[in-house]
Amino acid sequence: MAATAFHQASLQSRGYFCDSRLSLENGNATFRLISKGFKLDIAVLRRGNYCSRKRSFSVIKASNSQTTVFDQVSSPSNGGMSVSRKKSNEAALILIRHGESMWNEKNLFTGCVDVPLTKKGVEEAIEAGKRISNIPVDVIYTSALIRAQMTAMLAMTEHRRKKVPIILHNESEQAKAWSQIFSEDTHKQCIPVVTAWQLNERMYGELQGLNKQETADRYGKEQVHEWRRSYDTPPPNGESLEMCAERAVAYFMEHIEPQLLCGKNVMIAAHGNSLRSIIMYLDKLTSQEVISLELSTGIPMLYIFKDGRFIRRGSPVAPNVAGVYAYTKGLAQYRQKLDEMFQS
Repeated sequence: MAATAFHQASLQSRGYFCDSRLSLENGNATFRLISKGFKLDIAVLRRGNYCSRKRSFSVIKASNSQTTVFDQVSSPSNGGMSVSRKKSNEAALILIRHGESMWNEKNLFTGCVDVPLTKKGVEEAIEAGKRISNIPVDVIYTSALIRAQMTAMLAMTEHRRKKVPIILHNESEQAKAWSQIFSEDTHKQCIPVVTAWQLNERMYGELQGLNKQETADRYGKEQVHEWRRSYDTPPPNGESLEMCAERAVAYFMEHIEPQLLCGKNVMIAAHGNSLRSIIMYLDKLTSQEVISLELSTGIPMLYIFKDGRFIRRGSPVAPNVAGVYAYTKGLAQYRQKLDEMFQS
């Protein structure tokens, strides 16, 4: 897939040195993300927990002769200082499951079929945006599927900062060249949006497009429940939650967690199973705990990344509830700055 070439990693077989090269260049810009001391394998323990070796990150930013939005994704702000020298006290991580899709409405198995949102799904995405309108967002990650991308874009139309989300197109040299930004002022008002197939919904195999009730009548409720809710049993020619977790968590650790270490505030708009997988990693859930985890469509979840730990803060209630944004001093200060900015 094109997304595979989008993020290529060259790993030493012993795993003590990881050189991840993100091939997201525009023009003459080239970036490399290097992780020292990161173990190659992401082990799934028998009880279902993800574990990794102790790791530290540093970022190297190359010179750039053209204006792009990519430097916001691959490097820390303020001159590309290394993470070890420029580390924020905290960063916000927002997780949003996409709004209702047209196949959700029809009670069909969707999986990796690229189905758009319903009118209700659009409204859910807009409401999600209102709930996070006072939380800083520096970079957005979505799956390669339109329902997640629509959710992210619609949510950001409600953000008080009014920065414009820009999808990074890296599928060809022409796409990269044609999507460059040549205004520094405009560039500063953009938020890069990275799409990744690794964040897709789990692939439901031969169930995709089938009616859920009719499938239960055909195969039996117990069999369909096992396909849908077990951790390691895939549907015919499809993915289990475990298989989905392997790709989603690996992507999160390699590409998203370094952004949080840089102090970047990240939003992820994705799917029920890919987000459950990431939450399993964040909350250190077992395989038995994660299968009972339910995520509502269009409801954002907030985590604070601080001192190398993920602290779950639940879901913002509404944009006019001040206490929601006072979970941390940093979020409270950000809201205060927004208030001052739009009062003046």
